[in-house]
Amino acid sequence: MDARDLRRLMGTVGTARGLRSVRTAWRRRCADAAGLPRQGAERARVPGAALGADPGPGGGVVRFARSSLLVRVAAGGAVFCGWDGAGPEPSYALGGSVPEVDERAVLEPDKDGGWRVVSERVLVVVGRHGSVEVRTPGGVLLRRDLPPRWWEPVAPPAPGDSAGPAAARWTQRSEVPPDARFFGLGGRAAGPRLREGTYRLWNTDPGGAFEPEDDPLYITMPVQLVVADAGTHLAFHDNSWDGRVTLREGEEGAGSGHDRPGRCELRMDGGPLRSWVIVGTPARVLHGWAALTGAAALPPAWALGHHHARWGFGSEAEVRRVVAGYVERGLPLSALHLDIDHYRGHRVFTVDRERFPDLPGLAAELRELGVRLVSIVDPAVKAEPGLAVYDSGAEAGAFVRDGRGRAVRGEVWPGESVFPDFTDPAVRAWWGGLYAERLAQGFAGFWHDMNEPVSFVAFGEPTLPRSARHALEGRGGDHREAHNVYALAMARAGFEGLRALRPGERPFLFSRSGWAGMQRYGGTWSGDVATGWPGLRASLALVLGLGLCGVPYSGPDVGGFTGSPSPELYLRWFQLGAYLPLFRTHAAYFAGRREPWEFGAEVLEHAGAALWERERLLPYFVTLSHLARRTGAPYVRPVWWRSPEDRALRDCEDAFLLGDSLLVAPVLEQGTDRRAVRLPRGRWYDTATGRAHEGPGQVLLDAPLSRIPVLARAGSVVPVKGADGRVELEVWAPAAGRTGGGVLIPDGGEGWESAEVVRFTTRLRDGVVTVEQEGAREVGYPVRVRGGEGAS
Repeated sequence: MDARDLRRLMGTVGTARGLRSVRTAWRRRCADAAGLPRQGAERARVPGAALGADPGPGGGVVRFARSSLLVRVAAGGAVFCGWDGAGPEPSYALGGSVPEVDERAVLEPDKDGGWRVVSERVLVVVGRHGSVEVRTPGGVLLRRDLPPRWWEPVAPPAPGDSAGPAAARWTQRSEVPPDARFFGLGGRAAGPRLREGTYRLWNTDPGGAFEPEDDPLYITMPVQLVVADAGTHLAFHDNSWDGRVTLREGEEGAGSGHDRPGRCELRMDGGPLRSWVIVGTPARVLHGWAALTGAAALPPAWALGHHHARWGFGSEAEVRRVVAGYVERGLPLSALHLDIDHYRGHRVFTVDRERFPDLPGLAAELRELGVRLVSIVDPAVKAEPGLAVYDSGAEAGAFVRDGRGRAVRGEVWPGESVFPDFTDPAVRAWWGGLYAERLAQGFAGFWHDMNEPVSFVAFGEPTLPRSARHALEGRGGDHREAHNVYALAMARAGFEGLRALRPGERPFLFSRSGWAGMQRYGGTWSGDVATGWPGLRASLALVLGLGLCGVPYSGPDVGGFTGSPSPELYLRWFQLGAYLPLFRTHAAYFAGRREPWEFGAEVLEHAGAALWERERLLPYFVTLSHLARRTGAPYVRPVWWRSPEDRALRDCEDAFLLGDSLLVAPVLEQGTDRRAVRLPRGRWYDTATGRAHEGPGQVLLDAPLSRIPVLARAGSVVPVKGADGRVELEVWAPAAGRTGGGVLIPDGGEGWESAEVVRFTTRLRDGVVTVEQEGAREVGYPVRVRGGEGAS
């Protein structure tokens, strides 16, 4: 029993739910003992020597003595490698869309008995014993996968053993350049740069609030973004089983003067050994990743405003009081979120009619004020005959089952519950139709919670038994494979259901858990981040790391979920949140209020300024949302995004780029009124003072309690909301002899119409800044020029 188990067990003693969680934990352990294959003797296997190769579209198959390797280069340059007959499909990450192959890629013999695939964008070299090198077209090494190793059961399962054969475990070791830095692996609280250590690939509710040292969390992905002088690449192992990634940083000139490469070891408990590698600039890599796994869902424009949430809005009167507080103080508010306490006894797709007697009326009333209602949706369904959701699900055979065909039961907020099997298309269709009830209540958006999935247990893993059976799109399998994709499939069910119910509107949906490809259906948030300065820093790490895994829309619980922040901590968190894609305050019912006026007049004044700055930047955020969908580029980007060769920037974790135009330097430490900011190359203007600074380098900027440092790139065009509510262009003067520019993608409403891209170019001529609009004789928007002073 580990420390988490002990804390859980101590916390449950003496409560009815606690006793049920003990029973659930014991039932889970017994189910796995009976339903999982026994891990007996194993034998190790490696590919062996290369015997030959068979050319095919985009590459071909290299045959080894004890395995085979499919190498295929896609038309966009992504490299697929599949061992033992593994192909790109079936894959939850790809979403049923396999990229076309590069017909010009050629498989040919290489020296020393190996083979290579030559293409325009990438060179793949397969060694004669199974190593795989990914190189630039010029031959520069980006990644070297050593020959894999499998551990397979020696004996077949005994006759009548319903658990089936044990899975073949495998290990893949890789090497990268010695100067490389690792990013990604989903949502990690420590980072965004991943230090040496071991990271687990198993979506996990940490059980209470988390801090930077807690790992794993709600979203894990076998996605690595590796940045080095030689270039940037993304490596994705398309396998949803439990696994561990161990990272070791390299060293230049180690020992006797030779470089020591960076190392990565991936150990998986089963499933296919197949991977994708995408190479290029960071922008090209993320564009290729989006092309591979799907374009990000486009949130409606209102979802880019400020959201207010709390676990503990006890009634309609409480909701009206909070919204009235914003209105009376002249503060913008886009959405208010209702947590599980608005349900009847925490039962999903129900309403507590005593506390919320007229939700449709409340929603309509708030809509008149410009505020949308957003509903929580949990996957667990109370196992209660007579409950409409339970009865219809039971009739449809919708729930996850054990090896004997009985619905698996767990303990969640409503009590003993069952769990829909979202890996079954018919179940997804059934579940998607249930959102009609939410829409009828007036809700405009949805947040999925508890979908790792969670089942409260006094000891062991707080999820379903690993032996639980899933459809897995008709292939069949157990929870070992389905666990990490459960929330992804739930998001798909909700997204597709909402599209069918309201075909003219883009769904707004975000999810606590997920997997590679989850951006197709929406975004995510931090989950239950601990209140404290470490939690504030973890909030930024999560958003940056998820963006580099292809999930551009995310944000934290501003103020932290579990504690009562000091006025200073709340304000600094609020100021950070104002520049993140999902800007949402949220907390537990026992953690105090989160309204800005609850922290005193000074905090209210400064938080109000941050709110109005977010409102002013909404056209820029809308533009970034469209760019994320079209290009895969996250809204929030590391400062090395355009300068990955700058090693100092690779280690910068306390600032970020918002799009290409703004650099945001939040205050992450208590008592700070000045902070150092590392600049990428080029000229940058302090947006508060207009003073210019030249990068690369470091500057010391004021960070009074009233604001955090924000800098604008010289030459950039930032679309903002003017005083009259219409879009205007904030233009930052280019440096002498240089040009700049920007784009505007106006909000086209809440439907699916394709938005027009308006492009601008800026120039400095004879000391005068000029702006040109592509395809137009005159600029069609008001222009306000800022900057132009001498650089420091």
